[in-house]
Amino acid sequence: MPVFYENFEPDDAVQLEQLSRLIYELRENRETILKSYGVADEIALLEGIYTGKLPEHPAYEHYLGARILHDTRETVRALLAECLKEIGRK
Repeated sequence: MPVFYENFEPDDAVQLEQLSRLIYELRENRETILKSYGVADEIALLEGIYTGKLPEHPAYEHYLGARILHDTRETVRALLAECLKEIGRK
């Protein structure tokens, strides 16, 4: 099985690994929040708050946290894609 990082410079490989790890941790923490309410996504969590099925507090704060984790993950994914393009140009 080929090693993904073998053709990268050491500093580039470290940066890619760190970004990949961050993406993983953001995803897992978001999933932990959502699973604690038994919902699949932030919209379902917000709907539960709106309909009164879930208490407004702390559910709304958790909704905001899940959204921030999701948005941050998407930002880091875009950064990782950009880094991969840059490394490919070297």
